Order: sequence, then structure tokens, then C-alpha cells
Amino acid sequence: MTEVATFEDNIRSILAEVKDPEIPVLTVEDLGIIREIRPLNDGRGVHVVITPTYSGCPAMNMIEMQVRAALEAEDYDPVEVTTSISPAWTTDWMTEEGKSKLKEYGIAPPTTKKRQAALLGEEPDVECPHCGSHNTEVSSQYGSTPCKALYKCLDCLEPFDYFKCH
Repeated sequence: MTEVATFEDNIRSILAEVKDPEIPVLTVEDLGIIREIRPLNDGRGVHVVITPTYSGCPAMNMIEMQVRAALEAEDYDPVEVTTSISPAWTTDWMTEEGKSKLKEYGIAPPTTKKRQAALLGEEPDVECPHCGSHNTEVSSQYGSTPCKALYKCLDCLEPFDYFKCH
């Protein structure tokens, strides 16, 4: 059991350097899209299962290539990467460090409270990542990427993306 945990920890440390192509401040580990890691060929190879933040995410091909390249650079062979959409990704899988990185980058991160509001059809209470105000409004359901909405702070007047809850 310890050998498998050590193998997975090693793979995760390598993948912790793989950046999301749409939000380069985040890694695939921050996003929580690495769902499974299995050794192949007595640990010389690796199988990784990734889950997109939403079905149809255009970044998944690039992420798969980056995961493969990072592991091959560390002499894992073969490297198999598969995508699974079940169970569906949720913002609950994001790390707290990832959410902090989003806020520092100027993107309002999702929270459990906002996720519950979204599930009930309520407007989420989105905090401005620039000034901390909750006096914000949605400008568009789609921001710079489909997984984000565009908001505007009514106090500091700055626009910002909000990472939608899923």
C-alpha cells in the first residue's frame, strides 16, 4: 500500500507543475481535475484519468498533452491519459490554494454558499476580488471562458470574472 501511495504522490508532484492553459495561475492539481492515477508496467508507466471542468472544455486536449509531456519528461513510459465525464467535475474538487490563487489573479472564486444559491436558482453573492465588495452584478453569463461569468463591481466599478459553481 505504501508503494502505491508513494507512486501517486510522485506523479501528483509532477502534475502540480502542469498549468491550466486558460487560467495559467492554476495547476491541474489546483483545479482537482486529476481523478485517478494508476501505475503501468511495474511503475515505469502511468495511467491518468482527467475530468473536464465542464463537458466540451476546449482546454482538455492541451491539458492532456501537457500531462503526457510532463510525465514523459520524467521517463514514465507508457503514459496513458483518458478523459472521464462521470462523475461530473464540481468546484468542490478545487483546492483552497487554487481558490486563493484565483482571487489574487482577479477572478472571484466559487464557494459552497454560492454553489448552493446557484442550485436553488438564486443569484450568487459574488465578492469583488479587487475591493472585497459584495455590491456586484452579473454583466454576462459568459466571461473570458465558458466556465466563468462576467461581473461588475458597483463600488470600485471594475469588471471581473467569476468562476461559476458546478
